[in-house]
Amino acid sequence: MSFNDTANGQGIAGHGAFFQNTNLNAQEAEHATAWVRRHVDRRTVDLGDRMDDVREHMWELEKDGEIIIHRIRDEHAPVMTKTLYGWDKRVPTKQLWHHKSCGQCGNIPGYPTSLLWFMNRLGQVPGRDYLDETDQTSCTAWNYHGSGIGNVESLAAVFLRNFHQAYVSGKQHGYDLGYFYPLVHCGTSFGNYKEIRKYLIESAALREKVKKILGKIGRLVDGKLVIPEEIIHYSEWLHVMRNRIASELQTIDVSHIRTTVHPACHVYKMVPEDAIYDPDVLGGNRVAVTTSVLMALGAQVIDYSTWYDCCGFGFRHIISEREFTRSFTIDRKIKVAQEEARADVMVGHDTGCITTMDKNQWIGKAHEKNYSMPIMADVQFAALACGADPFKIVQLQWHASPCEELVEKMGISWDDAKHKFELYLKEVEAGNIEYLYDPDLALVGGKTLTFD
Repeated sequence: MSFNDTANGQGIAGHGAFFQNTNLNAQEAEHATAWVRRHVDRRTVDLGDRMDDVREHMWELEKDGEIIIHRIRDEHAPVMTKTLYGWDKRVPTKQLWHHKSCGQCGNIPGYPTSLLWFMNRLGQVPGRDYLDETDQTSCTAWNYHGSGIGNVESLAAVFLRNFHQAYVSGKQHGYDLGYFYPLVHCGTSFGNYKEIRKYLIESAALREKVKKILGKIGRLVDGKLVIPEEIIHYSEWLHVMRNRIASELQTIDVSHIRTTVHPACHVYKMVPEDAIYDPDVLGGNRVAVTTSVLMALGAQVIDYSTWYDCCGFGFRHIISEREFTRSFTIDRKIKVAQEEARADVMVGHDTGCITTMDKNQWIGKAHEKNYSMPIMADVQFAALACGADPFKIVQLQWHASPCEELVEKMGISWDDAKHKFELYLKEVEAGNIEYLYDPDLALVGGKTLTFD
């Protein structure tokens, strides 16, 4: 079916009958684009018109005995931040339960390893200050957004099941309930979980449906659902730890590196009232995470006109109209950042964004658009600036975008690092394996624990 073929009732590219051409003429299309550019570059939300804070309703539900709130406690060493509306959001910095990302582990493994490396370097002890265990599942939001065959009940059940495990995970290590607090690695999971938490708090019918599901699998505590006080993304942890990282761990001067930032839709456009804004970062006009880290490290942060645009991933059209995704990421992101910002690297904070922009640059060669740029997560760039091995820790060999020139410009010999890594692989083959994390800590006693 051609892109514009809607005669069979399937809509554009098979997305359903509700997807139809807008039939805008060229002038109307340009007007629509200009409107977006004019209004999204600033926080145009009327901050005086205060919207509901869903957390206030959450406290009432706990007071009425309907739920248990997984609280951020003093022992989690929280740091106070401000969100879009000026609301307080506490970000815990230790005793964290890593909620891994399926896309990171499968496509960008240097993403989570860089994060664990930082925690180790900051003196956090695995099994005491953080836990990375296997008893968790994907958030399933990929399925929901990509295919539309999921539903809110299934998303809510998965959310509650995973966060229940975070709540009880300390028991097997001799700690009390709530000792470890969940830290979400993936931006898609982050946005999905925030949205689902809001639905759960606002809908008694949804809570009742999922309570039956959770009860059957032993994932209630005293017959109640466990809901976290805050949904925390790893980039928020990196944001509040940035000054410690820069002052205690940074070994490489990156002041000559030109960086651009791609902020992820699911991190700050989805439930936007929860995203962190800081008056010291871009005047408080844009989401603070990632940019703040680059600033703390001393890198140049260069603006570009399409910073607000999606990376092109979009979930559904990456499946059904993949060439749209590929052309979008080249024309609207990579090309613009290269021509306008002359950037050495584009830095992001979400699995899908990094994967899309990193893995699809080759398509430009088919149309004589030879635009290429290193793409990596903020935690990977920060790890490089702090002396992490480009191969063993940051794992740039998994990237499809060209990282060699960037690494060399940072003063790191790519060839030397590659040679050392090849020698290390021979050691691994011989059985001499290094671990960032004790693999025994990842196991949950060979069985699922229940505390109902």
